[in-house]
Amino acid sequence: MLYWLVKHVSVGPTIRVINRPVVEGLENIPVDGPALLAGNHLSIADWLFVPLVVPRRISYLAKSDYFTAPGISGKLQKFFYTQTGQVPIDRTGGDAATAALNTAKKLLAEGRLVGMYPEGTRSPDGRLYRGRTGLVRIAFEANVPIIPVGVVGTDKVSPPGPFSWHAERVQVKIAKPIEPIEYDIPSDPDERHALERSVTDRLMQEIQALTGQEYVDEYAKKWRPQS
Repeated sequence: MLYWLVKHVSVGPTIRVINRPVVEGLENIPVDGPALLAGNHLSIADWLFVPLVVPRRISYLAKSDYFTAPGISGKLQKFFYTQTGQVPIDRTGGDAATAALNTAKKLLAEGRLVGMYPEGTRSPDGRLYRGRTGLVRIAFEANVPIIPVGVVGTDKVSPPGPFSWHAERVQVKIAKPIEPIEYDIPSDPDERHALERSVTDRLMQEIQALTGQEYVDEYAKKWRPQS
């Protein structure tokens, strides 16, 4: 319930006035059924703008720490994240990567739209970095489409560092889905991993075509404030 209130009553209308978001390619979002939205990650604002312009509810994976903080503030934080579409990664079954994969597959089995960032972290400098293969692995195992999404301008709206918000215009661009059915998925683990790497590279090329970012063929390091 709060998800739709935030989107249509409280936060959403304000953001629409301040940042005037525009969307291209909305027809590439399926009306129903599961799919993975794979986007670039420039800012903490990314997860607000994509759901704002996409009619369906989107579930983004979030660290379980956001849902387990103590005290009243922790309970309020958990309530806000839960009601605005964030889903904690269940790490009871293994490491963070495995837990993220398992959580995403559970959501897809429920027919949801699941949002993920193949770079694995925010870009430290506005460039687009090498994608990790886990997202494609999920798509292959769950047999769901991958929809490339590019956001432009969120790094100017809310740059890394102390929280701030600026009246910059944001663009959300959505490309045609990449379908698992396009590929003959091998049973050999090494061959399968090679295919996942190839499709991930294709995905990042699709995102780069949407955003125009400079591409860096290495994994992004987590952004840290400059001392």
